Amino acid sequence: METDGEVTMKYIAKTNKTVEQAVDDLQKAVVKHNFSVLHIHNLKATLNRKGIDFPSECQILEICNPQQANKVLTQDMDINMALPCRISVYDDEGQTKIGMLRPEHLLAQLSKSKKLADVAREVEEASIAIIQLATNSTVEV
Repeated sequence: METDGEVTMKYIAKTNKTVEQAVDDLQKAVVKHNFSVLHIHNLKATLNRKGIDFPSECQILEICNPQQANKVLTQDMDINMALPCRISVYDDEGQTKIGMLRPEHLLAQLSKSKKLADVAREVEEASIAIIQLATNSTVEV
């Protein structure tokens, strides 16, 4: 995890995998943790189609745990603007990274609800476990 000595809004892990292999393993890790992948945005391909010569690989996975989303949205429907959770897999100067904005810190900026803070903490812990699994090993289904 990249930090500057304190907990930051970002959680980023490095891997020796290619972006493609990391995305494949991340999708499998998501399922193992009772989440699902709703959509994958291939940022490089999208920008290239728009005529922009974007050089770096970057795929953004939108993931969701329906039970957790329901807990959040029934407490505060405005939080829909922060959902679904996003995990990015990208190349940064030859290094593949997997990262996300920390749900617990993000939600703390949007709501003061103790119940929502607990859900955000659970989602963050699961998301970190997903990233760690995808980063460190080949994930089998």
